Amino acid sequence: MDAVTNVPVPANEPVKTYAPGSGERAALEAKIKEIGGEQLDLTMTIGGESRLGGGAPVDVVEPHNHRHVLGQLKNATDDDVRAAVDAAREAAPAWRALSYDDRAAILLKAADLLSGPWRATLNAATVLGQSKSVQQAEIDSACELIDFWRFNVDFGRQVLTQQPTSSPGVWNQMEYRPLEGFVVAITPFNFSAIAGNLPTAPALMGNTVIWKPSPTQQVAAHFTMRILEEAGLPPGVINLVTGDGQAVSNVALPHPDLAGIHFTGSTGTFQHLWRTVGENIAGYRSYPRLVGETGGKDFVVAHPSADPAVLKTALVRGAFEYQGQKCSAASRAYVPRSLWGRIRDEFCDEVEALTMGNVAEDLSAFMGAVIDERAFAKHKAAIERAQAADSIKVLAGGGFDDSEGYFVRPTVLESADPTDEIFTTEYFGPILGVHVYDDANYDAMLDQMEGIAQYALTGAIIAQDRRAIAAAAERLRFAAGNFYINDKPTGAVVGQQPFGGARASGTNDKAGSIFNLIRWVNTRSIKETFAPPTDYRYPHMG
Repeated sequence: MDAVTNVPVPANEPVKTYAPGSGERAALEAKIKEIGGEQLDLTMTIGGESRLGGGAPVDVVEPHNHRHVLGQLKNATDDDVRAAVDAAREAAPAWRALSYDDRAAILLKAADLLSGPWRATLNAATVLGQSKSVQQAEIDSACELIDFWRFNVDFGRQVLTQQPTSSPGVWNQMEYRPLEGFVVAITPFNFSAIAGNLPTAPALMGNTVIWKPSPTQQVAAHFTMRILEEAGLPPGVINLVTGDGQAVSNVALPHPDLAGIHFTGSTGTFQHLWRTVGENIAGYRSYPRLVGETGGKDFVVAHPSADPAVLKTALVRGAFEYQGQKCSAASRAYVPRSLWGRIRDEFCDEVEALTMGNVAEDLSAFMGAVIDERAFAKHKAAIERAQAADSIKVLAGGGFDDSEGYFVRPTVLESADPTDEIFTTEYFGPILGVHVYDDANYDAMLDQMEGIAQYALTGAIIAQDRRAIAAAAERLRFAAGNFYINDKPTGAVVGQQPFGGARASGTNDKAGSIFNLIRWVNTRSIKETFAPPTDYRYPHMG
């Protein structure tokens, strides 16, 4: 088709309320009952064919009711991953030959399918498999993933329009080719939107992908793949492999055609991937692109001028929504003594009152369970350490129970020692450390907290004094890739707050922006001369 098209202008997907008696609530409840009543075969998808992996079986359970098995996957074997690599390589020529508009149309259709007939299904899968409240599921597996697919189409078009100038008699062009090889997308348990975005962003730009979701997110990943297939994704473009990822490390990472890794997960895992690439660097066809978003020890700094109600809300929502299992979650707070004395008791009462339970049965619950037994054990150990420490006060929470689900009560810890591990270690759970500083030591507190943790993902300043806001924004310039003023440090919206951090938090390539998509193209500069010279001599030669 000869046309310079305009892609549809994206707008953020409206968030549904799921109020009692609403149609969306009834549809979600029905899907929760349907999916929860099945035991799914959580298959791989390789070259368009669905089949179970060849390795050991893994039960996928509800975190809030861990005796209930939602489905079973099997770990991918080395042979399974070889088949996925072969399928990706085989599909690559036809996929990259397809026009950008045709590739974009698949994601736009997928977004419409998710906005409509698939919405309740993917939200129900996220509630059941990841123990998200209905609100947290809606903003994740529906709205954010829809936004990723729609906005990325617009961002990708912006990439293609970046063209050079041309002098008289010359036409200069910039071609945006896919990377030469395949991309490995490794996705986390905590966001279905991230799981859907990491494989599809490189695919939009013409790459073929091997996608390895987290086993604990596999139910939602299973349905995400079905949405993409219904939207018209050709076989072999995205190849989903299941399980622990060992075979991906064995086969895909050292493969000569590895062109990139798109990763969200722990800092330790990303460093392992980076080391593996480094160890194999001489064997690759090209230098693999590594894009990673990892951990955080995200902060809320309160200035003495902070509005107490704003601070309390930012801490409750920022620290305890989705059980603190967001890489952006507030896990350390710095509060002036003059303000802490006014809000401490009321804040702790609010934390104690937060409702927690089986989010698949009680859609009004604020919190569900943490994701699995390993996470539960980590949070339990952190709380028990704090309870035994003379320098730490447990002000709220401190309870845990894994008899039915992996439940950890939202916990507030106060310490006078700003170097304690509660201010430096990522727990990735509902544990908030609070350091109360003397008002006169505000500047010293900023200097200390800026570099005490290795991460630089998100942070917030709560203040009404504009000079204090401006000063904190400057002094904490490198302490967070996403910085919030008078708000919680979570909840980045695609198209509004591109997300990512630096230091040990990742490569800061900003998911949900043009900057991320640029990483998945390999540019070629083309110069055409219409009246080329026919004599090698220059005028100065006489």
